[in-house]
Amino acid sequence: MVIGVPSLLLPPAALRAAGLQSARPNSKWAGVQVGMNVPYNFGGRTMPAGEILSRCVQLGVSAVELRGQPIETVLGVPVMSAAAQATPKEGADGGLLELEQEVLKEAAAQAKQTFASQRRTWRGSVDLAPLARLRQQYESAGVLIEIVKWDDLAVMSDEELDYAFRVSRALGARALSTEISAAGPRRIGPVADKHQLFVGFHGHASTGPAEYAATFEHGRFVGANVDIGHWVAGDHGDPLPFLREHVGRITHIHVKDRRANDGPNTPFGEGDTPIRAVLQAMRDNKWPFQATLEFEYRVPEGSDRMKELARALAYCRDCLLQ
Repeated sequence: MVIGVPSLLLPPAALRAAGLQSARPNSKWAGVQVGMNVPYNFGGRTMPAGEILSRCVQLGVSAVELRGQPIETVLGVPVMSAAAQATPKEGADGGLLELEQEVLKEAAAQAKQTFASQRRTWRGSVDLAPLARLRQQYESAGVLIEIVKWDDLAVMSDEELDYAFRVSRALGARALSTEISAAGPRRIGPVADKHQLFVGFHGHASTGPAEYAATFEHGRFVGANVDIGHWVAGDHGDPLPFLREHVGRITHIHVKDRRANDGPNTPFGEGDTPIRAVLQAMRDNKWPFQATLEFEYRVPEGSDRMKELARALAYCRDCLLQ
């Protein structure tokens, strides 16, 4: 039975009572696993892991790209101090003299360095046993953690890199993801090969075929997290030829709609991104990677993120079931 947008917004119990959803969420349509970047899609980088799961189940999402922040919160990561999080306003509007601004900036930078050092030490000794319970919680609810997204992976110490791969594997992930950078593939590629676990580098509008081809030279387990919205906005042409040529390197794609020529994000189906063609190619060719929804357009007046995510999911489902 096809579930309409309004039904996707109901709690799981109400959906099951109405016969509109099975006991487990399912966003794998016509063999294509559609997932979400969480908690980013819900408006931030961190959120309690249980709340993330609850929202995914409410939307019927059965696989995710989960950021490292909520995972490390479960493990008991040290809390960043208020000083490290401070971002004093610049200029006269900030109400601070120039010297005061510089003092606060320096204090914030030192606090961030202190936090990074504390976290590095913590990562080297933390017990990963709670991850088994976290994985069980998600999988019991019907949600797979297929990719783990890490910030600043390229600047981690050797011990931290090893930790990131061990955490990701413990959660059942088949890949890590991180932002692309000049030094990143060279730094991370050998570690990915050692663990035999793919790392997908996420590109933006400036990232095209040549940039990705260069990353692949640094390891057998160096892959691409191609954002098809950014690809189109960067005027790299149709993303399908690249996906087809490098299907074995694609860890997952990010699905969003954007206008060409560095245009804005739009609701799904209103931009220039060939979402329908890409999803149907994934279906017809049985490409195994996840199509990960990424929410970045402005929420329309009278709506909210959950409603818009439900609409985006419904759009992708309809593309795949046609």
